[in-house]
Amino acid sequence: MQDNLRKLPKVQTLLDSVSAEPLIAVYGRADVTDAVREKINQARHVVLADAPIPESITSERLFWLDVSAMLDLSRQSSLKRVINATGIIIHTNLGRAPLAPEATEAMRAAAEAYSTLEFDLDTGKRGSRHRHVESLICDLTGAEAALVVNNCAGAILTCLSALATGRDVIASRGELVEIGGSFRMPDVITTSGAHLKEVGTTNKTHLADYENAITDQTALLLKSHTSNYAVVGFSSSPSRQDLATLAQAKNIPFIEDLGSGVLVDLAPYGLPDEPIVKDVLAAGVDVVTFSGDKLLGGPQAGIIAGRKALIDRIKSHPMARAVRIDKLSLAALIATLELYRAPNEPFERIPVLRKLAEPIDLIRVRAEKLAAAMSKITGLETKVVPTKARAGGGSLPQQDLPSFAVALENATLTPDALTAKLRQAPIPVIARISKDRVLVDMKAVLDSEIPAIMDAVSIAFTE
Repeated sequence: MQDNLRKLPKVQTLLDSVSAEPLIAVYGRADVTDAVREKINQARHVVLADAPIPESITSERLFWLDVSAMLDLSRQSSLKRVINATGIIIHTNLGRAPLAPEATEAMRAAAEAYSTLEFDLDTGKRGSRHRHVESLICDLTGAEAALVVNNCAGAILTCLSALATGRDVIASRGELVEIGGSFRMPDVITTSGAHLKEVGTTNKTHLADYENAITDQTALLLKSHTSNYAVVGFSSSPSRQDLATLAQAKNIPFIEDLGSGVLVDLAPYGLPDEPIVKDVLAAGVDVVTFSGDKLLGGPQAGIIAGRKALIDRIKSHPMARAVRIDKLSLAALIATLELYRAPNEPFERIPVLRKLAEPIDLIRVRAEKLAAAMSKITGLETKVVPTKARAGGGSLPQQDLPSFAVALENATLTPDALTAKLRQAPIPVIARISKDRVLVDMKAVLDSEIPAIMDAVSIAFTE
């Protein structure tokens, strides 16, 4: 063992060799040093286990091939494009809403040059980033005023910090939701400095519960749209109109957090349960908050819209500065919102809406096209099967969306092993497992992605 350890090459000797020069030129001496040292350490562990020195150390060609591969892998970003074959359109873990071409172009334009982000061309003085988007939001929602922050949790935190610090926020127990990343609405409320006052029960809350809880310490009523779960059966809650009437009578603000939020009617596409922002405000809600990257189909953002007097207070609070939206997201949001205005057709231009509204026959054709191409792979059994997809992103929890998938089965590869191989493809394919079969659900897949899926499956069965 000791003789073999002494035979291991010295790091400095390797770095001074001619073979190291091209790698040092590309990756720098420090990174090449780390990779060489790691390779030698791996060999040392092998020798200490009483095994012979591996050929990847004794062969100069293999040694430098391995080091080159290690360096290349270390420079690859872990944030990469994937193909969403899960059947979940707004997949939180996969980046939620893909952007429209107009939005990505707006981001590029904002990124590559200076802009009027906070500059007023008329006065030559500092301007507000809110002015670029506020009137657009107001036109689309009927709000008196609006502002945008970095996400919806930031939006509700900013509202509560500005309007309720040190006072009571009344909320139904049935609406104290947990949002993504295990963050809970009660925690958001207390973090704002407000005091949570729960009313009602998990399944039933009455208008009288709110009314009896109101005191001179009440800052506002808070309603949270249960967009990521549903209570069914023996359940009830007061309408937003009744809550708005109560809040107005008591002269306290009424805020509704929609989580997701839509600007257009989804009912014609079989999705009737998501409230339209304009209708929510028309019902008497004073301030509404919703996301930009869910059903709206834009970038990550938290939109706050409603009565001007309240929005002005929220804008002037320090929290609004702490969670303000960045220029790239703002540019993408503006471009996305513009697609909701005539003569644009949002269901044609915005990817999320286009997928929600896509006829089922087109999905089946896409699945059949992929299955036919896969039928040529030896050992792979394919079948087009009907499936139930979901909107995702905490939206429309009870609404199944009809879809088709290509089911994959193989005698030697388990479903877990096959999905793992698909995830390691040059463009990873994220599929799902159901009833011991791998399903490549075509609901969120583009026609242009079929060749990349074929490549991923072909690689999985040739390696």
